[in-house]
Amino acid sequence: MKRYCQTLTLVDDPEMVEKYCEVHSHVWPEIIEGQQQVGILSMEIYRNGRKLFMIIDTRDDFDFEKDMARLATLPRQAEWEAYVSQFQGCSADARSDEKWQLCSKIFDSEK
Repeated sequence: MKRYCQTLTLVDDPEMVEKYCEVHSHVWPEIIEGQQQVGILSMEIYRNGRKLFMIIDTRDDFDFEKDMARLATLPRQAEWEAYVSQFQGCSADARSDEKWQLCSKIFDSEK
């Protein structure tokens, strides 16, 4: 399994931040299905104020650039990205990698 971690800062509007959290309590089924199709095993998002932290666990053969680009072409994915962009303070046509920033691992207690 591979793990990817990313960060994003939401817009500076408490109501929009709460709405973003609400939206994620019922993500469209096509979005979850698309993630599974490209090899994402699980995805979690954590929040601290406006800061988000996403953890993505994938199959071993997952290629981040290739598979995330393929995910963007799947049903309703572009619509979802455009919808959540209002909370993320970016263009409706911004790609996921233009919004979410990949993190580098600097510590692992198991190694």
